[in-house]
Amino acid sequence: MIFSRRNFVKGGTTAATIMAFDGPRSVARALSMVLPEQERPLLLHNNENPMGPGDSVIASMNQAMDNGLGSVYGLPSRQTAQAISTMENVPQDRVMVGNGSTQLLRSATYVFTSPTRPLVTAAPSYEEAPNFARLTGNKVVTVPLDRDMMIDLDAMAEASKGAGLVFFCNPNNPTGTLHRAEAVGAFLDRLLAETDAMIMVDEAYHDYVTASGYETQLPRALKEERIIVARTFSKAHGMAGMRLGWVVAHPDAIRKMRGWHYGGTLNAPSLLGAKASIEDPDRITAERDRNTKARQFTMDWFKAKGLETTDSQTNFLFARTGIPAATFRAGCAEANIKVGRDFPPYENEWARISISTIEDMRRAVEVFGRVISAGGRRKEPAA
Repeated sequence: MIFSRRNFVKGGTTAATIMAFDGPRSVARALSMVLPEQERPLLLHNNENPMGPGDSVIASMNQAMDNGLGSVYGLPSRQTAQAISTMENVPQDRVMVGNGSTQLLRSATYVFTSPTRPLVTAAPSYEEAPNFARLTGNKVVTVPLDRDMMIDLDAMAEASKGAGLVFFCNPNNPTGTLHRAEAVGAFLDRLLAETDAMIMVDEAYHDYVTASGYETQLPRALKEERIIVARTFSKAHGMAGMRLGWVVAHPDAIRKMRGWHYGGTLNAPSLLGAKASIEDPDRITAERDRNTKARQFTMDWFKAKGLETTDSQTNFLFARTGIPAATFRAGCAEANIKVGRDFPPYENEWARISISTIEDMRRAVEVFGRVISAGGRRKEPAA
C-alpha cells in the first residue's frame, strides 16, 4: 500500500509531512493542502527548495511507512551513513547524522565552547551556532564582513585566538558570497597553526555552487583532527521538512559530540529518503541547473533596475533594495510574498530573497519593483 493523502491524514500531519508523502512534490502543493488559496504565500524567506524531494525519495519514504518503519526509532541510520560514506568516499566512522544540521551545529557548539572558550563567527552569518552558544551562557565573538560582503578571513583568524570553536559558513548565509579554495586553505592553515580551536565549515549550500575555484573541505576534515564539515539534506535535496543533516569529522570529535548528541531524534522514513536522494545524483545536478537559471534571472532583474546584489552561489540572493528590510518585507507581505528577516548591520538597505521557480520569480520581481518604488517614496521628507 502506498500512503495516500486520505489515509495518511488520518494519523495527523503537517505541511512538511504532506510535502514528503504526497505529490506533486513542491512547496506550493504542500501549502495547497493546509491553507485556503487566498492565504497561500510565495515562500521566499527560508531558502527552501521549491521542488521538494525527488520521486525516488518519495517512493523510499512511502515504502518505509508501508513496511512499518514509522513505528520504530531511527533504525536505518547506519544505512544512511554508509550511503554518505560511499558518495563522498570517506570512512563511515567519520560520518555522523543528525536532526538537520541544526542538531549537529548545536552539539559541536555545546561540546567545544565554554564561558572561557568562545565561539567565533562572522556577522552576519548563519545564526544557529552563535545563538545556541549564547543560550548556554558561552561567549560569542563576531567579526564584521569586509567591504565586499565577504567573510574577513584575516580578521576572523586573528579573533580566533583562544576560541573553542570557529564557525565558517561557505558559501555564507545570508550574503551568498563564496571564498575559493586557495583562500579557504590559507585560512584553515592559519587557524591550525595559530589557535587550538575546533573549526566547523558549514557547506549547507555546497550543491548550488557554480563558481570555479571552489572546493569542499571534506578532504581537510579527513586529514585534520580539528576540522568538521557540515552538510544538510534541507536545501538541494529538498528535504527541509524531514530534518536531516550530517558531518564528517575525526572519530575523536564525533565521539565527543555523540556523548551529548541524542540519536533518537532521527526517523526511519527520512533516513531512507536521504539514502535514496544520495543515490540519485542526476537529480541534484538538475536542481542546481534549475536554481542557477532562476537565480540569474532574478540577479539580472535587479541589475536592470540599477540595484545591486551579491554574487550569490546559493539558492538565495542578498539584494540592495535601498529601503529598510522591514519596509520591503511588509510591502511584499501585502502581495502574499514572504522574504527574509533583518540581518544587521545591513537591515536598512539590504534584503535576503530565496530563489523559487523561474515562474515564481517572474511574479515576485513585479512585486519587488512596486514595493521598492513605494518604499523609496515613503522615505522622502514631507513638503
